[in-house]
Amino acid sequence: MTTKPNAAGGGAGRDAERDAAPATPAAAEAVTSGAPKPAAQARGRGRRSPLASVGLHATLVVASVIAVFPVLWILLTSLKPAEYAITTDFVKDPTLGNYRYLLESSHFLGWFGNSVLVAGVTTVLGVFIAATTGYAVSRFKFPGMKPLMWTLLITQMFPMAILIVPLYNLMGDLGLLNQPLGLIITYLTIAVPFCAWMMKGFFDTIPVEIDESGRVDGLNPFGTFWRLILPLAKPGLAVTGFYAFITAWGEVAYASAFMVGEENLTLAGGLQTFVTQYTSNWGAMSAASVLIAIPAAIFFVFAQRHLVAGMTAGATKG
Repeated sequence: MTTKPNAAGGGAGRDAERDAAPATPAAAEAVTSGAPKPAAQARGRGRRSPLASVGLHATLVVASVIAVFPVLWILLTSLKPAEYAITTDFVKDPTLGNYRYLLESSHFLGWFGNSVLVAGVTTVLGVFIAATTGYAVSRFKFPGMKPLMWTLLITQMFPMAILIVPLYNLMGDLGLLNQPLGLIITYLTIAVPFCAWMMKGFFDTIPVEIDESGRVDGLNPFGTFWRLILPLAKPGLAVTGFYAFITAWGEVAYASAFMVGEENLTLAGGLQTFVTQYTSNWGAMSAASVLIAIPAAIFFVFAQRHLVAGMTAGATKG
């Protein structure tokens, strides 16, 4: 005995399907438009409008012009004759006379040599002292460790102006006034505390297991530091070296107070001789500023690939 399908039930199912299906193509499009959009279309919502993009690029252009204009103006001033040095003309009878005067008729080369000596020794000693101090504080526990780090931090809180007189008296008692060694020691007191804190934060990011493997291989603590840890610390060394170099290369207050006599000045102190209350040689001063910036730019070019990594690593863990 065969059974027939329920006609009423089949008809009701077909009626429901017809009701659910869109009656026209327009209705089908309306239904699909309510569905979730693909990820690519969803990301498109975050795109800037053309007006916002133009405004952003215009802001960047203006900021770049503001940043570059002072440097460009100094460069153009260094190429102007003395009578046009303070005019607003961008280029007026360009000449290299200011550079010839600087190299042939002034003590610029002597100042340059003094600055290279002071900045070079400060950089080498500053990096070595800061690296060893940061490594010792990062890896070893010893009495007075926290007071030492707090002392290094507190020394950075004193304004430079209030330290000139006590340091001047101290250098005078030691016979280090008007000596490059006096400036080197003074700059180390500025650079080492900050650099030691930075190197300590960088060494904290290097796994301690590397030190343990070095000791297993028979290395003493200094051998582990020198042969294993220091090669991994190149970004941090680049940052501390750059900071120590710039501190010694461009510092003015101590260089002017501790050094007298044109032949003993550094570049920072020598620049002041071009513009005094009686004379003003803006062309020579601008030319000297351009030449002073070249070594710092070269140092930055060689260290730049390590600077961002070093500053980031030193700031993540302290």
